[in-house]
Amino acid sequence: MSPTGAGTATRVKGSSSVGRSSLRRPATASRGTVSSDVALSVRGLTKRFGNVTAVDSADLEVKSGSFYGFVGPNGAGKTTTLSMVTGLLRPDAGIVKVYGADVWRNAAVAKRMLGVLPDRLRLFDRLTGVEYLHHAGGLRGLDRKTTLDRTQDLVNAFGLEHSLHRFVSDYSAGMVKKIAIAAAMIHSPRLLVLDEPFESVDPVSAQVVIDILQKFTHAGGTVLLSSHSMDLIERVCDSVAIIADGRTLASGTLDEVLDGHSLEDRFVELAGGATAVEGMEWLHSYSD
Repeated sequence: MSPTGAGTATRVKGSSSVGRSSLRRPATASRGTVSSDVALSVRGLTKRFGNVTAVDSADLEVKSGSFYGFVGPNGAGKTTTLSMVTGLLRPDAGIVKVYGADVWRNAAVAKRMLGVLPDRLRLFDRLTGVEYLHHAGGLRGLDRKTTLDRTQDLVNAFGLEHSLHRFVSDYSAGMVKKIAIAAAMIHSPRLLVLDEPFESVDPVSAQVVIDILQKFTHAGGTVLLSSHSMDLIERVCDSVAIIADGRTLASGTLDEVLDGHSLEDRFVELAGGATAVEGMEWLHSYSD
């Protein structure tokens, strides 16, 4: 098992076709980036809030074309790490590069290659679905025709055809996640960073999103997502990192990290949850 670097990405397991509209191949590298098979490189990433170290010298390497899972217990530093990776939160130390472009020193180039779904994202919910996607395209500098064409492709792929003209405030949790991920993809990013994309999402909607993300990686894109669902990560990802107490405990291909165990067992072993109930033997004797 490699303690810091991810191995070569393998074909995503459990792939299935979206069966609707095809999604465009991710954009090629922008001018000023370094050509690399590494989509995301994180070195020594650190963030402190007062006396609390939320992320402690975290390292991460995500290979281009991989479907990468990011797991850890509550309060482990996952959201803080992803916020720094995507330029939403400035680190106290460390370097983040997206296809060779420094997220902080070359932000314009790096962020053109990023599509982001932050944790607990608040949408402009007084816009309709189509208005929201048009707004996202405009923010990304797309011309009107490109925005309209890509909106239609995304709407078809995510199965939102009958909800386009409803206010986002009337959407279900699954529909909100779909429209938010569609907005993150409209500019054809090379790397998608998704923080808990399946939280509060029904299984049918989740599978639609998974199918689209798998198709995205098969076309050359890269996905980094966090989730509390070990089964989902083990089923769809080819690589994984485990974080606890702000430190990266293991990272690499799924086979490297699992080492013959299930992801849940490996997670509990590394994160220390196996000893959490020690000293509570009194629970086995009942009060009269």
